[in-house]
Amino acid sequence: MIKVENLDYSYTQQDHALKGVSFNVAEGEWLSIIGHNGSGKSTLSKLLVGLIKADKGNIYIDDELLDENSVDNIRQKIGIVFQNPDNQFVGVNVKYDIAFGLENRQVPREKMLELIDEYSTKVGMHEFLDRQPESLSGGQKQRVAIAGILALDCKYIILDEATSMLDPEGVKDITNLIIELKEKYNKTIITITHDLNLAALSDRIIVMKDGNVIGEGKPLDIFKDETILKSSHLDMPFNLKLYKDIKADPKLGKCERLVNALWKLNS
Repeated sequence: MIKVENLDYSYTQQDHALKGVSFNVAEGEWLSIIGHNGSGKSTLSKLLVGLIKADKGNIYIDDELLDENSVDNIRQKIGIVFQNPDNQFVGVNVKYDIAFGLENRQVPREKMLELIDEYSTKVGMHEFLDRQPESLSGGQKQRVAIAGILALDCKYIILDEATSMLDPEGVKDITNLIIELKEKYNKTIITITHDLNLAALSDRIIVMKDGNVIGEGKPLDIFKDETILKSSHLDMPFNLKLYKDIKADPKLGKCERLVNALWKLNS
């Protein structure tokens, strides 16, 4: 379990990125954290992996306090995939990129090759092992980053706007992979995103605005609260918007079968 308690963080004296943020993430849960640009989402992801240190508050990973003494151990449990895939590709090709973290942990070469084969296959990138980064699409690079995290057997995976630079097909691929990681491998997933269609698939949503948590709950409950969405400059997912428009229509709203089918789609 991840526990976040009263986190404050400021980049400058005037720029308060986080203000008393608290929440928990259960094992095996898919949590989406949504909000407009500047709401504090990405700052939170950096704090969770120890890239920056909170001004105030605590983070616990499996009841272990994240601090300078525990950060190396905790990073073996939690991995992050950033927004720009080009900024996280560190190897000369796919094989060496997946191997990078394994080499840092001094995994024996024979075992390392087994892990590279296993997880490059898992994310659909085995046939690209010798390919250089410039020959890959954004979605393929994201898959490589996820393979590296899986090879390290990270229990918790954070995807920080990991689909924002992808085309619709790439978004679909990464979304399906997230679902498989959660359901088949029981990974705990945190998606930092402004994509409400992606967030709609998660177990729970936290809404942030100006460094504060202003909403928390199941996706449908959050999306029904138009006040929260408008306050956060977020738009309602298309399927739910369609349901509300159909239900409000004087003629179509009387078609109970249609209205019920759209509600089921959103549920």
